[in-house]
Amino acid sequence: MPKSMFLNMIKDEMYQLRYSKRSIEAYLKWISSYIHFHQKKHPNLMHDKEVEAFLSHLVLELDVAASTQKSALNALVFLYRDIIRQPLNFKLSFIKSTRQQKLPIVLTTDEVRNLLAVVNAQNKLAVSILYASGLRLMECMRLRVQDIDFDFKSIRVWHGKGGKHRVVTLADELIPTLQQQITVVKQYLDADLLNPEYSGVYLPHRLRLKFKNANRSIQWQYVFASRQLSKDPEDQSLRRHHIDGSTVQKAIRHAAKKASIPKTVTPHTLRHFLKNASLHFSLRAILRMFKFSSRQICATHLLQSGADIRTVQDQLGHSDLRTTQIYTHILQRGGNSVVSPLSRL
Repeated sequence: MPKSMFLNMIKDEMYQLRYSKRSIEAYLKWISSYIHFHQKKHPNLMHDKEVEAFLSHLVLELDVAASTQKSALNALVFLYRDIIRQPLNFKLSFIKSTRQQKLPIVLTTDEVRNLLAVVNAQNKLAVSILYASGLRLMECMRLRVQDIDFDFKSIRVWHGKGGKHRVVTLADELIPTLQQQITVVKQYLDADLLNPEYSGVYLPHRLRLKFKNANRSIQWQYVFASRQLSKDPEDQSLRRHHIDGSTVQKAIRHAAKKASIPKTVTPHTLRHFLKNASLHFSLRAILRMFKFSSRQICATHLLQSGADIRTVQDQLGHSDLRTTQIYTHILQRGGNSVVSPLSRL
């Protein structure tokens, strides 16, 4: 919780603008650092030159990476555009970081097998999904029950990095455990609905307006729901949020140490196995795949029964055969033809 009234005001404004908790924390950290760098001078009294000096300082004195400097710049752009209401110059002049990114750390198959064998039971499913489906940590934490498609062995990822949507493979080996986890979530929900103070699971603003009762349905509950109810910082309502990502980070770190893996292992390390393997689809393609009309369901079943793809193309009225082939991909492996690396361990 920021001590400064100014930072508290920014925090409240960011919640109103629907920024994520992680973004709010990161932006407040950079804005605070910027203010302290200039001897606590109020941002109202500073602008382009002071921002340029701070961003150059990050490189010259702290030797930060380009991504870190960009994060600081984004925070200050937000500050002056949305809070101060005096946007920064489009072409700021500051020393840009040229520090090269670290080489990716890749685990061997044996190291992954050993890691999964010793990770604590409470977090094993989440860690397994990170590896099996190539998800980012927060993509995994934010999964809703309806994002898991057992029929097509798929996981739908909404608003990933860059706001992109995609479909990834669900490993066969994880299906029973995932079904058990969803049963637990259903039990949580049944208990929560008996609590008169319970306000339902968090939904983005537009969704909560469009689907009035969705926050109390099982489909919208988090797969990795927290064991405890908590107050929503946006409006102080009582909700059941997802578990904190740091819990999974710690579990991976401890498991790596227990398995005697001589490498720095993080949730992102597990993604390197699938980084270039998955077939990603646009939102339009996802809607085609998972919101079938009756005629599309008919066509999909035709494919399942062995009908010629040209016949199905005519059935759907597709001018491009590649559009029809999307359905064959789903039937093969849940939105893509990639076999999860977990299945090969």
